[in-house]
Amino acid sequence: MKKHVVLYKTLSAPLMARLKAHAEVTLIEDVKGTGLAQFKAALPQAHGLLGASLKLDATLLDLAPKLEAIASVSVGVDNYDIDYLHRRGIVLTNTPDVLTQTTADTGFALIMATARRVVELANLVRNGQWTQNLGAAHFGTDVHGKTLGIIGMGRIGEALAQRGHFGFGMPIIYHSHSAKPAVESRFGAGYRSLEALLQEADFVCLTLPLTAQTEGLIGAREFALMRRESIFINIARGKVVDEQALIEALQKGQIRAAGLDVFEREPIAPDSPLLKMDNVVATPHMGSATHETREAMARCAVDNLISALAGETPTNRVEG
Repeated sequence: MKKHVVLYKTLSAPLMARLKAHAEVTLIEDVKGTGLAQFKAALPQAHGLLGASLKLDATLLDLAPKLEAIASVSVGVDNYDIDYLHRRGIVLTNTPDVLTQTTADTGFALIMATARRVVELANLVRNGQWTQNLGAAHFGTDVHGKTLGIIGMGRIGEALAQRGHFGFGMPIIYHSHSAKPAVESRFGAGYRSLEALLQEADFVCLTLPLTAQTEGLIGAREFALMRRESIFINIARGKVVDEQALIEALQKGQIRAAGLDVFEREPIAPDSPLLKMDNVVATPHMGSATHETREAMARCAVDNLISALAGETPTNRVEG
């Protein structure tokens, strides 16, 4: 008899067919809205769950006594209580490799857009306000040759360093929970304390996961250490940053600009001061949002779940 999977993410036809070949599937649409009651009703029969962007805490998972595995279509796992899953013996998998390059592309897009004031100046043209050659008031800043500071030197951090070092001749400095000799050798990168990186980098880029240790890592003290010419980029998680402190740093001119793909609250409130600042480029958590990458992530999650429900060890099992 096939095991039962509750799917709360739409899959392409080939992936749906692959999953159905191995399991009975219940698809829940709009799981954060009208489908939530249906999702809860399906949990008692679920051996596996597959989806993303839904916080699965004990209140929900206690409704799923048969649950064996969860396949998250994401690299981050902050929506899951890892200790709870370990106590229950529930396997959790994620999709850590397939979105690395696309997310790094997004990070570099934000670097370029903030440095060269792309959104602000494109709106000037769109609004019919480009009436003469640009003067100094509209100049941006160069990217090539500037120091790229990366906080969190994992897969995405390395991919960002590759783009900066080889593509733009940027000196690379980084802060991570441990030194990375291979990264230092490949990119000529230098390890720095968090404080030293903030003081030295022209671009400060966050690429680290959200954990109890990293939540609120960057706040008023950290922004005060940055130079007025520095640009802040966040493609990690919104809660790694004290958003009010970021707003105040931008308002006071403590930093030049910010490029943000993630926020404390998502979607961001339409009245957020960040959306009124010309020196902020805000994007809608689009780091992995390409057709190719999202399909690859879903394929990885399906493979992970099939493997876990078959009693095998999935390639992308989250250990802790």
